Amino acid sequence: MKSTAFITSALLATTLAFAGCKNSNTNDLKPIATTSAEIQKPTKDGNTKIQVALLLDTSNSMDGLIEQAKSRLWNIVNTLTTLKYQGKTPDIEIGLYEYGNDGLSSQSNYIRQVAPLTTDLDLISEKLFSLRTNGGSEYCGAVIADATKQLSWGKDGSNMKLIYIAGNEAFNQGGINYKESISDALKNDIYVNTIFCGDAMEGVNTFWKDGADFGKGKYFNIDSNLSIQYVVTPYDVKITECNTRINTTYISYGTKGYEKKMNQEAQDSNAKGVSSANYAERAVSKSKAAYKNESWDLVDKVRDDKDAVAKLKKEELPKELQNKSTAEIKVYVDQKSKEREAIQKEITELAKKRQDYIDTEAKKTKTQDDLGNAINTSIVAFAKIKGYTVEK
Repeated sequence: MKSTAFITSALLATTLAFAGCKNSNTNDLKPIATTSAEIQKPTKDGNTKIQVALLLDTSNSMDGLIEQAKSRLWNIVNTLTTLKYQGKTPDIEIGLYEYGNDGLSSQSNYIRQVAPLTTDLDLISEKLFSLRTNGGSEYCGAVIADATKQLSWGKDGSNMKLIYIAGNEAFNQGGINYKESISDALKNDIYVNTIFCGDAMEGVNTFWKDGADFGKGKYFNIDSNLSIQYVVTPYDVKITECNTRINTTYISYGTKGYEKKMNQEAQDSNAKGVSSANYAERAVSKSKAAYKNESWDLVDKVRDDKDAVAKLKKEELPKELQNKSTAEIKVYVDQKSKEREAIQKEITELAKKRQDYIDTEAKKTKTQDDLGNAINTSIVAFAKIKGYTVEK
């Protein structure tokens, strides 16, 4: 696994200026909504959602693409967490597909849903790190069709729904026409962005740009073998120290609580294995509202349902709490909640200084698009058109 120190782009500085811009390897972003009437309020059924489906080619030549996805996940999450809708933080859901892998069934068009759209960001990290490449046939139209039909896309007009498909073979392969698949996506307000792993003109000639044009999305080309470049900042160590402390505030409960808590630590290790800067990015993500684990963490559960403790059975609690009264457990959970809030505030302050440092360093060096930069750039541009605001 590569962990070189090369400079990360100034995400917000780049993306905020991007909405009306064009460069040599991108097409103009198509408007999603242009009037206030088109920007609808969320219904009473739920919060506004930002839903992002990643469709990754896992054929033999795509090891670099998968490494970039692993290296950029938390950076993408942190960009998503800067977005607000009518002053509120949207729910963030990420889904994952792999395609073009000979290890998958030909009857499924060599496609597999790796993870559904979910707020469980540790699950997405776990699944990304489990991906392995294997030569195969890459059917872009088929995987877009599967993602459109199989994922639980939101219905509210305020939701932002994006597909990102990345690969390096012709976009028009397979028996399912990509234009038909993209047309079905657009009927559901899902916008398709394409990321070609190779030369920009080759991507144009093999219909990747046409896919983005037709999908009202963005076309990028990247060098998938590029080693992710990071800025190591003076704040990284302090942020990761905060991460160690914040982990002690999680209280597992339920049948999968312990397993999920262990997975949280495993994804810390995965992030750290990529680079110290990536580990800091993950710690920053864990300070955000988008990183929520009410399905297994009692602190998040009580924030969601103040009566949660009284509803739990004794055997659903961790051993250290099973012999305590409901009142005692509530006091303990409240203590951990306050500890977490204090640590999250500390990380937030450090993260702002960290980003300012990165922005300053990025001005000194010309950066290249990688998977994360491509996705981050278009997410913020889409968000501004959709009526979201960006908060640094």
